[in-house]
Amino acid sequence: MSKDTSPSVHIMRSPLGRARGLGAAKHGAAHWWAERVTSVALLPLSLYFVVSVLILKGADHAAMAAYMAEPWNAVLFLLLIGTMFSHILMGLQVVIEDYVREEGKRLALLLVVKGGVWFLALAAAVSVLKLAFS
Repeated sequence: MSKDTSPSVHIMRSPLGRARGLGAAKHGAAHWWAERVTSVALLPLSLYFVVSVLILKGADHAAMAAYMAEPWNAVLFLLLIGTMFSHILMGLQVVIEDYVREEGKRLALLLVVKGGVWFLALAAAVSVLKLAFS
């Protein structure tokens, strides 16, 4: 049999054409966009958080509970928590995938980090809901 010497499709494609294939994982662009969307959403939510902290500076538990009992305050705090922890998780995932070479360690670290982030997000959300409904 003769060896086929025709150029492969991979060689004939431009770098842009190869980049649009999203690499081996086939999910890079969606992850990149999600990080950008959450970072943009965090700008006004973080500003709202800072303003809320300044308003509540020195407040007692009753004042804080009254503030959180307002529906828009509780909803905005829950949005901040969800967006912030989602952004943190995506960022940590990228760092782990980029710098942990061994597959087993990477998978274990990803599971531990995801579990820890979900635990902290749930604890923060429960705290907001406890204040909102107290």
